Amino acid sequence: MIDTSYENRRHEIARYFDETAVDAWKRLTSEAPVSRIRATVRAGRKRTLNTILSALPKNLSNTHVLDAGCGTGALAIELAKRGARVTAVDLSPKLVELAKQRSASQQVTGEITFQSGDMLNGALGDFDYIVAMDSLIHYEPVDAINALARLAAQSRHGIAFTFAPRTPMLAVMHRAGKLFPKKDRSPAIVPISVAHMHREIDQSVALADWQRGTDCRIDSGFYKTHVQVLNRQ
Repeated sequence: MIDTSYENRRHEIARYFDETAVDAWKRLTSEAPVSRIRATVRAGRKRTLNTILSALPKNLSNTHVLDAGCGTGALAIELAKRGARVTAVDLSPKLVELAKQRSASQQVTGEITFQSGDMLNGALGDFDYIVAMDSLIHYEPVDAINALARLAAQSRHGIAFTFAPRTPMLAVMHRAGKLFPKKDRSPAIVPISVAHMHREIDQSVALADWQRGTDCRIDSGFYKTHVQVLNRQ
């Protein structure tokens, strides 16, 4: 059963990306010129994508991968280029449509099925690997850990995800965001310390069969994230 706090947050995120942020993400994830600040975000996201890919087999033929929170489809496309059969899911129908358009012009050996919806939908089936790039960063730690547990139940081999590492700057930004009226807020990033995340993973009964692997912070200007890989033992 999905917690109410997760459901409420999910609706906020879907509304924000579909109604407010889709044009900004379309530009950010393209080769179009952007501001210096957004250029650091773009560079950081590329490093994150490559770090996640480096934790997965180079040959993904005969594997089924879930891209949980696929956004504009960059990671899903790279997975399909390695031969994976990819199910790519995002809360935003507009981002999913953009991802479909971009994937149509790419040469891939695998296949991608795009759909809008909840990444925790059990009806999506089971997967060899699950990736969740910057998909859990808007959720409170308890909801993020519960989401990981649900994803783990659907993954045979590995999960690669990111979370927002708690830094003084991110903590200040998180507190400042709460000062704005709810109608004016974007879904804030929820920072969590690396030690806290590791402790929650290690103490989770649902993740008892999983071992922490790649553990890497990405720091690029205003973009800060932490890549964490879990491998089934």
